[in-house]
Amino acid sequence: MDTPNEKLLVGSLEECDLPELNIFSLDIRVDTGATTSSLHVDNIVNEKRDGDHWVSFDIHPDSHNVTKVVRRSAKVKSKRTIKSSNADKEQRYVIDTTLCLGGRNWLIEVTLTDRSNMSYLMLLGREAMCGRVVVDPELEYALGQRENTDELNN
Repeated sequence: MDTPNEKLLVGSLEECDLPELNIFSLDIRVDTGATTSSLHVDNIVNEKRDGDHWVSFDIHPDSHNVTKVVRRSAKVKSKRTIKSSNADKEQRYVIDTTLCLGGRNWLIEVTLTDRSNMSYLMLLGREAMCGRVVVDPELEYALGQRENTDELNN
């Protein structure tokens, strides 16, 4: 886990990695209005592994090619009622995963939900950014973008 001295300057859109989910160069929407980060997934299936609650799910790792789907799984941290931006309440699974952003890594909570009607498959909320990030909404991809990383998301 990284403990940076300086906060990262990010824009309203950035690119991150979720290495524990084997997802790289994921375009994300940075949203200081959202408390919790959320990730678009489909086909959630509950599982028990060594007495622990896990879920498996489908992810579209490339928001520009939604026909590509990969199956991933994660240990469930909790299940919470989350109020969306349109005031609807939804029960969501919460997982912990490592976020890699701007060359730094830290553990964040992510809720799993259907974001298929949104432009970006992941929303980075303020709890994940607190103490680590400063947002300039005028910027996009302040940390840069990588090219041709499709082969990484297999």
